[in-house]
Amino acid sequence: MQPQPEDDITQTLKAMAKGWSQPGRSPVLRTPTDEGLAFENVTFPSQDGVPLEAWYIPCPDSRRLVIVNHPLTFNRYGLASHLEPWRSFGAAGGNTFEVDYLADYRILHEAGYHVLTYDERNFGLSGSANGGLNSGGRFEARDVIGSLRYVRSRADLEGVAVGLFSRCNGANATLFAIHTEPQEFDDVRCLVLCQPLSIGSVMRRELEMMNLIDHLDTLEREVQLAASCTFDQMSPNDWARSVHTPTFIYQVHDDLMTTPADVQATFDALPIDDKSLHWIHGTQARWDGYLEFQRRPGPMLDWLNRYMT
Repeated sequence: MQPQPEDDITQTLKAMAKGWSQPGRSPVLRTPTDEGLAFENVTFPSQDGVPLEAWYIPCPDSRRLVIVNHPLTFNRYGLASHLEPWRSFGAAGGNTFEVDYLADYRILHEAGYHVLTYDERNFGLSGSANGGLNSGGRFEARDVIGSLRYVRSRADLEGVAVGLFSRCNGANATLFAIHTEPQEFDDVRCLVLCQPLSIGSVMRRELEMMNLIDHLDTLEREVQLAASCTFDQMSPNDWARSVHTPTFIYQVHDDLMTTPADVQATFDALPIDDKSLHWIHGTQARWDGYLEFQRRPGPMLDWLNRYMT
């Protein structure tokens, strides 16, 4: 294989940094009605005032609520990754199929939970903020806090048990929010974290697949120039050290977009005994991890029921 010209490599790295630091929005293609669920369209402010669009799915007579968020470029519906241009986002890892989260909400509802699910800033139908920049969960942490404050503001939800079901970039956001504002989580019963991810890990894997791993430092610099953050500043591995809430993490073990070591490091950093790490085997597609709950919800529901009953 002929080596790529340096100018081509430079442009590739710049494009990668820009694509990650300024990800595009994806459409909200379905609503809870498509799963036969009654719901409210609601909006509430993030911690810093960004308007967030959400669905509240009530479960009559329940005293338990789960707040759900989503990965990068996704929204509360999921991701239209069976359609271009969103199909290209995870294509290198075999992630060219749709992720539809509506079944997750039906399963939670049938299990006796109210559900609040929202579009993070710069995604779905929520407001723009921070120049549209992605931060690996740092800015989005303010959305996690906003969702908790919204639940506490509703008289009809006073005293409910609250758990967080946070996915990928949303899981990072939850960990960073706990790390920086731990008092906001005093009444959160438990966490379910789907595939938290260090940005440096996914960038390393992408460069390895392109035979450009020698340019990792250059790519990190390009990301810093685009988003003002280094890879170490966008890793949940350190943030997890601040968590004192029972935590269940699940991850595709052979995910082509990262390594088992990265998620293991996040799990190991949790300074608590009430934690569990669930590996998904038999696939290399990260998107299969995003669909794991609706395919095999038992372990996650058992965790929620243990701490929220």
